[in-house]
Amino acid sequence: MRLLLVEDDEKLNQSLAFQLEKEGFQVDSCMDGEEALYYAEQDIHDLILLDRMLPRISGMEVLRRIRRSRRQVPVILITALGELDDKVTGLDSGADDYLVKPFAFEELMARIRCITRRPRKMAFGEAVSCGDLSYDVSENRLNGPQGNCSLSKREGMLLETFLRNPSQTLSRPQLLTKVWGPDSDVEDGNLDNYIHFLRRRLQAVGSSLKIQTVRGVGYRLQQP
Repeated sequence: MRLLLVEDDEKLNQSLAFQLEKEGFQVDSCMDGEEALYYAEQDIHDLILLDRMLPRISGMEVLRRIRRSRRQVPVILITALGELDDKVTGLDSGADDYLVKPFAFEELMARIRCITRRPRKMAFGEAVSCGDLSYDVSENRLNGPQGNCSLSKREGMLLETFLRNPSQTLSRPQLLTKVWGPDSDVEDGNLDNYIHFLRRRLQAVGSSLKIQTVRGVGYRLQQP
């Protein structure tokens, strides 16, 4: 599960990132609203922890822009503003939860677990399907007409991206950002290698779906 942590208090940011990574999360972190919007636009996170008071662009404005763009990623607002009106405004602006500072890390974890249990389009543990394929996200298992097989973490992330965007041409930068993150210095050849691995997986389970190369652009998952 990949989280975006947006907190302008450097010590708190580092402490939360450290504790979340110990819990097994992938964490991208930043300390201002402008950078938070950049990360949000990559659409690669399963949950955003968003400070309300941020430099450059406020957390509330970041939240409003995320919702105006129709992104459904869950957002927990983290703030020192704990009055009833503050909470109502935050929730009405699109936050899924509202956590007041100071808070215990155990409470944050409980709220993350609560949100991930809610049924929604990006619910964790779901099966993502397209054509004759079904991919179990939580088990990293691919099911097809002639059997099933397990995928590595990156294979699964790459395949899930294709399954959620069937018949759409996805550029190489889009795929690299989605699977390896916006700050990764991974080489293009790594993407080609994983495409090769996925094509073999599709053949192994007898799928009729194909990952087509779109020259000069990227790749597309094509149904027959």
